[in-house]
Amino acid sequence: MDSVEKTTNRSEQKSRKFLKSLIRKQPQELLLVIGTGVSAAVAPGIPALCSWRSCIEAVIEAAEQLEVLHPGDVAEFRRKVTKDRDLLVVAHDLIRKMSPDCLMEIFDNLEQHIQNPLVLQSILGLMERGTMVLTTNYDNLLEIFGQQQNKPMESLDLKDKTKVLQWARGHIRYGVLHIHGLYTDPCGMVLDPSGYKDVTQDPEVMEVLQNLYRTKSFLFVGCGETLRDQIFQALFLYSLPNKVDLEHYMVVLKESEDHFFKHQADMLLHGIKVVSYGDCFDYFPGYVQDLAVQICKQRSPDADRVDSTTLLGNACQDCAKRKLEENGVEVSKKPRQSDDAGGS
Repeated sequence: MDSVEKTTNRSEQKSRKFLKSLIRKQPQELLLVIGTGVSAAVAPGIPALCSWRSCIEAVIEAAEQLEVLHPGDVAEFRRKVTKDRDLLVVAHDLIRKMSPDCLMEIFDNLEQHIQNPLVLQSILGLMERGTMVLTTNYDNLLEIFGQQQNKPMESLDLKDKTKVLQWARGHIRYGVLHIHGLYTDPCGMVLDPSGYKDVTQDPEVMEVLQNLYRTKSFLFVGCGETLRDQIFQALFLYSLPNKVDLEHYMVVLKESEDHFFKHQADMLLHGIKVVSYGDCFDYFPGYVQDLAVQICKQRSPDADRVDSTTLLGNACQDCAKRKLEENGVEVSKKPRQSDDAGGS
């Protein structure tokens, strides 16, 4: 039964169609926005990574077990998590009341829980070629995996202006911007724009960040309610007119035809094209891998010799060519000097 299921999954992926306007993007033209869907695919054994609701429920449970939250507050938050629609507000209120130890408890030893690294490998392949990455997630699964692959990963948050500006200007290739902060620094975690007044009221930072939304194509992966996220709105959406003229993309699960096409129409008003990876979450990792390979194929003419099977593997040849180009050397002439050099 499992082999039949796997065969079905493979045939589904082989027949997958991608938007031409997306796969023709150069990797450096994209900014990847990572949501909880990525963490859920990578570490399914940690329920807190699967959604905001799951995260809140796990934090409440940890707070109750550690006895760091009053029983009355525990009951109230349990009621809110089942009834309130805006879970980000619930999470914000909970984080203000709880002990930082709760997050350490539920996100402990993340590296041991990476079961399906395919999505992370695909993201790293894009980062190697210039794709920027930001996330609404608290976890650092991508950074952990990247460090295991000997990449100089760096976790960034909005409170370090110098680092944010460097990242936004493309100077930190393996930087991951956590717009809500990181679980390893609970005091720096923010869910409400008021916590980032220093950022939102800084003209230099806001201009650089909003320029990204004007000039890059954002690719939302594993994101559900990101556009309702108040911090994301404050950073990228509030003061940008004519969003319908922009070209961004969102990869989603098609739960039902009606919901999908309504969502598609709604997102077009924000300049976002919605595409489906299928009607089953199991298709998500393979779709992201195939999409990354397609995008990484959009290389400069000088890189046409590179076989597509190496796109998500060793990036030595890419790095060498990049260094040559930075030094003003015409890469296309290099292979003619030595046949061996071209095959290394």
